[in-house]
Amino acid sequence: MTKEEARNRIAELSDTIEYHNRRYYILNQPSISDYEFDMLMEELISLEKLFPEYALPSSPTKRVGGDLTKEFPTVRHRYPMLSLSNSYNRGEIVDFIKRIEKTIDEPVEFVCELKFDGVSISLTYEDGILTRGVTRGDGAQGDDVTTNVKTIRSIPLKLKGDYPNFLEMRGEIIMPHDSFRNTNKEREELGLPLFANPRNAAAGTIKLFDSREAANRRLDNYCYYMMSDNIPYETHYESLMAAREWGFNISNHIALCKNIDEIEDFINYWDTERKNLPFDIDGIVIKVNSFAQREILGLTAKSPRWAIAYKFKAEQVKTRLLSVDFQVGRHGTITPVANLQPVQLAGTTVKRATLNNADFIKQLDLHYNDIVKVEKGGEIIPKIVGIDVESRNDEQSEVQFIERCPECGAKLIQNEGEAAWYCPNSSGCPPQIKGRIEHFISRKAMNIESLGEGKVQVLFDNNLIKNYADLYDLTYEKMFGLENVVVINDDFNLQDNPKTRKVSFKEKTVNNILKSLQKSKEVPFARVLCALGSKEVGEVTAKILANTFGDIDAIASASVEELQEVNTVGVTIAESIRNFFDKPENIIIIERLKKAGLQFNNEKKAVSESQALAGKSIVVSGVFSSFSRDEIKQLIEYHGGKNSSSISSKTDFLLAGEKMGPEKKKKAEALNVKIINEDEFLKMIEEPREKKATPVQGRLF
Repeated sequence: MTKEEARNRIAELSDTIEYHNRRYYILNQPSISDYEFDMLMEELISLEKLFPEYALPSSPTKRVGGDLTKEFPTVRHRYPMLSLSNSYNRGEIVDFIKRIEKTIDEPVEFVCELKFDGVSISLTYEDGILTRGVTRGDGAQGDDVTTNVKTIRSIPLKLKGDYPNFLEMRGEIIMPHDSFRNTNKEREELGLPLFANPRNAAAGTIKLFDSREAANRRLDNYCYYMMSDNIPYETHYESLMAAREWGFNISNHIALCKNIDEIEDFINYWDTERKNLPFDIDGIVIKVNSFAQREILGLTAKSPRWAIAYKFKAEQVKTRLLSVDFQVGRHGTITPVANLQPVQLAGTTVKRATLNNADFIKQLDLHYNDIVKVEKGGEIIPKIVGIDVESRNDEQSEVQFIERCPECGAKLIQNEGEAAWYCPNSSGCPPQIKGRIEHFISRKAMNIESLGEGKVQVLFDNNLIKNYADLYDLTYEKMFGLENVVVINDDFNLQDNPKTRKVSFKEKTVNNILKSLQKSKEVPFARVLCALGSKEVGEVTAKILANTFGDIDAIASASVEELQEVNTVGVTIAESIRNFFDKPENIIIIERLKKAGLQFNNEKKAVSESQALAGKSIVVSGVFSSFSRDEIKQLIEYHGGKNSSSISSKTDFLLAGEKMGPEKKKKAEALNVKIINEDEFLKMIEEPREKKATPVQGRLF
């Protein structure tokens, strides 16, 4: 390929990828498969490495994150980022409307929008190219977080159409509920403190020094306000519709209202329907639509006179704090959990709530027997948000964070710059040992199906396993006849009632465990690496490391600098990996696992020649009886098909399991997409039930 051909192809790929990115992330109308998109991105990355001089400033490869940023420069806003006046009652909205009508001697139209609960951002575009993303800061100046902003796929890197030469868009960076749950799940698996709510998670993510980590957390963005020296529109609504055409993600939930009744209808509707949104909102923003009328109304020192935010009241209840438990994660993280007098909140009975860490307890000035105010963070995890201090008496003692591990008695430590406290006794603390073993046997790791939390507890109590390498020393004679009643924990250990179960090791159970252990020796290297439980190495990072280095010895001998050269691996992850392999006990365990026959290199499996699904675009939805969803998707790729995340006219068929999403079914029927069940699918590929999917060698993204 000549240089001129490379330059043209890079430009063509950049435009094509951004086109499909917009269709997927903003319009929700994908026109190519995920695989086809990934192939385009891979080609662009390869060409930019060969011809870096032709890489565009707006290249979509910027979205994967890049080099570490040690600090965020402070930037002065060209236009001050004023705050909105807040209202918590309808009377203040009525007064707002009346004040405007007294000032404006003509009909006034209002725009009602959702008030996203996230982080405000200012996006600057020069000649259609994103040049800067800046946080609100103090309103006059904020932090330049451009590198992280570029990883958000709903923010256009390059505009299209007839846009102003200079343009600033204001918006809100949010973390959708799915991303929040996934992020917290990953943090729990890594032994890190959980985020209290999506807003805090978004705020923490946009200020990460490692943009590759920011990219992995899948933030989203909605724009709601255009600023320029020459806006070619007379109304706010027109400007938003134009911005949508230029490539910005503009909410579909916008209403033009002529009076207070229509405004209240909008407020009432979303006060109820907000629970069904895939992200958090905390109110409604009401704005005068006409720019000319806004000029007449003007600004105060802090806020515009032409806009107001109506804040929804968070569902909150009061109850009594009974006690505090201190739980130990598999990486030694100490998490305080409040035991509460049972109370109804958001349709469920709440008996426990997270207290995050020692700093949180101190900030609350929490006392035993306090009357506490409880909300659900992101409608997910119960959290204490305040104390009824007036109800407190002199006899109530202050809640003190513990100094020693509640399980093993080791003195707790705190890493510099972290709020969490840890138990350092990783090899002798029971919850840490059991937690690592439970992670090792989990579905996304070694997938040892016949084992579980209860059986691990019994084996541990009988001194048969002290680390996951001990699993492969288990025999029929050692396990048969074991029996005990165990407590089963779930749901971030915030369940209302701990479950108990009798666990018995009978003949069939023992044989199934031994079969599963033998089968686990076929698990690919990437999953084995994930199973080892290095603090910062989750499923995705493990796959990337396995593909980059090829075997465990290469990873174990890699320096921090060499590890940082790997995509998605920043300094924190690199140092954590290095620390893991520097511990002699971990090396001993790995050597034992090697002798047991586990896969510690990337030996390629035989690829199926089956083309039963060649060229077919397939959407999978629901729960299946013979295979997990991941295994179903592997089977599709194994037989030549392509997995798609959403239904379009190009979808060949929808594979429907139990509890399939009704919206997917509705869309499939509307587009005349064929719907098939599990039996029909297995017949198509001639795959017998109970046979697990063959691991597919291929792309990670």
